Amino acid sequence: MDKIKIGLLGNPNSGKSSLFNQLTGLRQHVANFPGVTVDKKVGKTSLNENVQAEVIDLPGTYSLFPNTSDEKIVIQILSDIHGNDYPDLIVYVADITNLERHMLMATQIADLGIPMILCLNMVDLVEDKVDSIHIDVLKEFLTIPILPLSGKTGKNISELKKYLFQFASGERRRFLNDRPVYEMRIDENQLAMQIKEITGNANPYFNKIIAHHSYWLSHLSAIQKENIANIVSKNSFEDIPRQVEETLKRFEILTPVVRRALGNIPLSDSTITSRIDNVNTHRVYGPLIFFLIMFFVFQAIFSWAEYPMTWIEEGFIALGALVREVLPLGWFTDLLTEGVIAGLGGIMVFIPQITILFLIIAALEETGYMSRAVFLFDGIMQRFGLNGRSVVALISSGACAIPAIMSTRTIADRKERLITIMVSPLISCSARIPVYAVLIGFVVPPGYAWGIFNIQGLAFMGLYLLGIMAALVSAIVFKWIIKSRDHSYLMMELPLYKPPVLKNVALVVKEKVTTFVVEAGKIILIISVLLWFLSSYGPTHSMLEASQNAMAKAEMENLDEDTRDNLIAATKIEASYAGIMGKWIEPVIKPLGFDWKIGIALITSFAAREVFVGTMATIYSVGNTDDEATIREKMAAEKDPVTLKPRYDVATSFSLLIFYVFAMQCMSTLAVTRRETKSWKWPVIQFVYMGIMAYVGSLVVYQVLAG
Repeated sequence: MDKIKIGLLGNPNSGKSSLFNQLTGLRQHVANFPGVTVDKKVGKTSLNENVQAEVIDLPGTYSLFPNTSDEKIVIQILSDIHGNDYPDLIVYVADITNLERHMLMATQIADLGIPMILCLNMVDLVEDKVDSIHIDVLKEFLTIPILPLSGKTGKNISELKKYLFQFASGERRRFLNDRPVYEMRIDENQLAMQIKEITGNANPYFNKIIAHHSYWLSHLSAIQKENIANIVSKNSFEDIPRQVEETLKRFEILTPVVRRALGNIPLSDSTITSRIDNVNTHRVYGPLIFFLIMFFVFQAIFSWAEYPMTWIEEGFIALGALVREVLPLGWFTDLLTEGVIAGLGGIMVFIPQITILFLIIAALEETGYMSRAVFLFDGIMQRFGLNGRSVVALISSGACAIPAIMSTRTIADRKERLITIMVSPLISCSARIPVYAVLIGFVVPPGYAWGIFNIQGLAFMGLYLLGIMAALVSAIVFKWIIKSRDHSYLMMELPLYKPPVLKNVALVVKEKVTTFVVEAGKIILIISVLLWFLSSYGPTHSMLEASQNAMAKAEMENLDEDTRDNLIAATKIEASYAGIMGKWIEPVIKPLGFDWKIGIALITSFAAREVFVGTMATIYSVGNTDDEATIREKMAAEKDPVTLKPRYDVATSFSLLIFYVFAMQCMSTLAVTRRETKSWKWPVIQFVYMGIMAYVGSLVVYQVLAG
């Protein structure tokens, strides 16, 4: 089967993602661009039975003069003609309602000499005016195929595939602009001719772009970079003034063309958007609305997820019972029921809550509200040493700190980006949901305040607000510590409000939840199996002595069979390798109200926070005869062996909650911080300062509540 590589390119908010989903549907996956942690979406679309196109959704950028790391990825790919991601054809997506601004980069791509199709997206917003648009004027200007379409409704997607098939069939010339839009100066042409000797590319504008960006293009060798730098220096090539000059000249050329094409008609009525923004971006009403939206999110997480969570819990209990009935007694059956099924069941039960979280965040992004949140909080964020774009990272951290830290590449200022990276993990992520959901149930009774607000949802939101406050306070501290002479500014486009595309929302939720389940599932499976072994086995003498002591105590107290078996299991776990590990750290965590079993969970959950519940599920399942009880019921029934009071009382549960709000318990996040900062210094600082906050906060809370 023949294959072609398509690069999907356009400005932010141009509707690229919607078009990508229309072309690829479910045949897409997320990977990383080579050598960097920036996500790339790759999908496939069939043009006919013999031709298939691989579609790469490139990061949104405004021009070929990038300011952020995400935007630099585009230049890296387009300037590396021998790279694996270099596209055969560019599908450039422009928002037809903001055509003049979106055409700037289209003309730059045309001048690079890369085959291209120009897609005028979002025609569904201007259906009644499309016939008045003179597409021929744009075709005469760029001499490439130009197609109005809608990534939302799917209009003309089949026509786009026909163009792609024609390109794959060899009609390459048709997709190339036959004359440069921007006429380069004589000195720029001389510069380009000299750089041609290094790159081997005859396109003068390509070599001019290399002159602008050669110092950070990874595909160039050190010798090539040095030679290009010497050429640039000898030609007295001034980078920034030439960028500004070129941008202004391009707008001088393309503005009259776009206006002729549009026939001087307003394509979109932004009145409704303006009226909504008068409220949503208001200095008083805006933050209040944002707070209410977040309030709704946390209410939904608890209220809507209650029934599906119960069904999943009951399903795993039934599965464990079925396995015990079908398989013979022995270590393998115990491993499956007490290790694998108990561990996975303890985390999979929280999928409904995580799904709801991603569902609402994806819908907010689709409507255009997230851009308003960035704009709204830019001034506030500046006071904390952050940037309006930091809001995206902080909100994304509510799902996972890893993509949130990656998203800081859109922050141009180094200091603001570094501060955002350092404080993002303090925002409670979806991995904390299982811990919060279990422990909140021990300290906050179910019910409703004023008949409508879920009380546990209010407590859940309180934990998130605590994490946000901690992030902002930490940001101020880092603002004082990290020095920088640069001053940042925020420049971004506020798109029109539009209803969310359900298909796009569904694909985002599927991608995020699948990633959570697969990544968390792999870690939990490994740790559950390891924990089962550590909890089931120990030094032979110690295990035998523990069993004998338990038997003697059971006979002395005349315990029934089930109680006796549970007592034996409890004493054997304490004597096991896991028990030894927990006992080893118990003196350090005892002032926090934690016992050795919680200590085991703290150790294992440093791999990932969500492992806490899986660990407790495994520990309380090993040797436990009550297969019908859920992990929450087993933890609620746990008693302190000295006081005989519930182990998870108010003081201990609150102490644990505070610990998990602050602690850096995610090795993957530390690894991403290392890759993004290119130093071990910052992840070490991140781990230490969050650990100190967790220990001190937990200590204070427990000592106060325990009296």
